[in-house]
Amino acid sequence: MEASDKAIAVMFSTQTLVGVLGNLSLLCRYMLLCFSGFSFKSTDLILWHMIVANVLTLLCKGVPQTMVALGFKDFLNDFGCKLLVYLHRVGRGVCMSSTCSLSVFQAITISPWNSLWAELKAEAPKYISSSLCLSWILYVLISIFSLMYISANYKNNTKNVKDLGYCFAVRPDKIIYTLYAIIQSVPDLIFVGLMLWASSSMLFTLHRHKQRMQHMPRTNVSSRRSTESRATETILLLVSTFVCSYTLSCMLTLSVTLLLNPSWSLVNMAAIVAGSFPAMSPFLLMRCHNVAHSPCFSWIKTERMSIVLKLT
Repeated sequence: MEASDKAIAVMFSTQTLVGVLGNLSLLCRYMLLCFSGFSFKSTDLILWHMIVANVLTLLCKGVPQTMVALGFKDFLNDFGCKLLVYLHRVGRGVCMSSTCSLSVFQAITISPWNSLWAELKAEAPKYISSSLCLSWILYVLISIFSLMYISANYKNNTKNVKDLGYCFAVRPDKIIYTLYAIIQSVPDLIFVGLMLWASSSMLFTLHRHKQRMQHMPRTNVSSRRSTESRATETILLLVSTFVCSYTLSCMLTLSVTLLLNPSWSLVNMAAIVAGSFPAMSPFLLMRCHNVAHSPCFSWIKTERMSIVLKLT
């Protein structure tokens, strides 16, 4: 085994192990708070789904890529190969939709009472469960198309076959591939657009809130300013990390798809970038736990903060 293969195996295994442990530790923290009688917000359900999607994405991509880098070949049958690719695509899609849902519902929650979203404040939590179920159903159905051109062994017509290391991808004809690309890309673009809009709306609301707080006594502002800045920074880090990793991942994946014989370094780089957000997101969310020993954005629950937001 070459030194480069060992380095790639270390990178994949480290990313997978750290990411899975980070997500599971965040999930355990929620469970401990649940057993302690803590009352959760409705948006915490979104974070639970995000954690499950992150773990699914990391395991279904990181583990087989690590085994390939270590020199293992043909360790999956056709069913196992299709299942791993399918679950990875489902987890990736749900991770994206969960991040979008978190941003949108949070933007509605902290929006001023005189805004256009005021009427949705009381109704929005009722639709969280249904929106999460629809996101799972959406990507469960969309990802079925990937089963058509993924196989563990493919010997005929090798000109249109790409070796992904642990699976073979059979390139369909241009019409089918174009339709699949459109079906796969449209929901992603919609979710990314909604995420950017919701995050911008939250930042604008928090900026107005900060200006409002400057006219309050310093003794009351100091603690709130710290809480507010932490929440703002968490939103910026979470969304910017996702957008950057998603954009770079799309560029690398597109390069791997369009090239007839992509290099192994390009394939491995695309896989590492694809797992960067699921691995980093739990640590970004943990930052918000330090605000008040409660789930993310729980600072909005305080009565004083609610009163100030109503006046903005």
